[in-house]
Amino acid sequence: MGLRHQAILTSVMAIFLAGCGESIDPNEPQGFIQAKGSDTMVNAIQMVSEEFMKQYPHVFIAVTGGGSGVGIASLINKTCDVATASREMKPKEIEIANKRGVYPKEIVVAFDGVAVIVNKNNPIGKLTIEDLHNIFTGKATNWKQFGGRDLHIVTLSREVSSGTHMYFKEEVIQLGKKDSKEEFSGETLLLTSSQAIVEEVAGNEEAIGYLGMGYLSDRTKALQIAKSAEAYSPNIENVLKKTYPLSRGLYAYTDGESQGIVKLFIEFTLSPAGQKQFAESGFVPVQVSPPTTGSQSSTGETVAR
Repeated sequence: MGLRHQAILTSVMAIFLAGCGESIDPNEPQGFIQAKGSDTMVNAIQMVSEEFMKQYPHVFIAVTGGGSGVGIASLINKTCDVATASREMKPKEIEIANKRGVYPKEIVVAFDGVAVIVNKNNPIGKLTIEDLHNIFTGKATNWKQFGGRDLHIVTLSREVSSGTHMYFKEEVIQLGKKDSKEEFSGETLLLTSSQAIVEEVAGNEEAIGYLGMGYLSDRTKALQIAKSAEAYSPNIENVLKKTYPLSRGLYAYTDGESQGIVKLFIEFTLSPAGQKQFAESGFVPVQVSPPTTGSQSSTGETVAR
């Protein structure tokens, strides 16, 4: 968000509060933060924001979803302060951002496992990455091919602006091969939210879909997933150990080193109080993660290059 826009919003807020008869200490943090992006993260970020605003009552945070791609585009266009994403920014996105005078700073705010879910009446309990590849590319079309019932497989996916869609495409559809051009089957249904995938799978014995751990519920069944021999469930322990094959980071991006109230918000997000909200949303807090190497700092921050 541009400094002029930020200043206008801060002034409007100050006038509003003054009109309500509330005096504000000029040294107290105040202003407006726009956080936009990942639908996977939107509930957790909203919970973090609510806790933050209890501590800083004169800072207002607007949290919206739309998908990781939407959030990243908003950061590049300088229409949000924090972009949330369930995937890393692409080199091309960083290049475009730099050309527009935006220098994305990457912060790992939590960890997640992309869970694969089926209807509770589906007898299948585990699949391999190769099985998922065959299912979602349309090479396998009947559940009996995997020991299930003689039913057509209905594949469900998030829409293309979703970071979870992009992650699943890279890891499952293209099997991690950078030069792969494979795509989802043309029969795959693209749904607008993770909750929509839950609803469809819960009511359709033929369906299979994927979503972040924070959307798991007892209305559907999460499959164990194997990369080679042993299969693992999408849970905190397996994500931390990275034994679950579809483990990933969850990210926040700011334009360069965050300042002022945005810096306060990022620090709060990484604090025990903020991380508690991710844990309560079904994700894995960064504090309990194993030590990492490389350029990433203890706070999970890196500069995207």
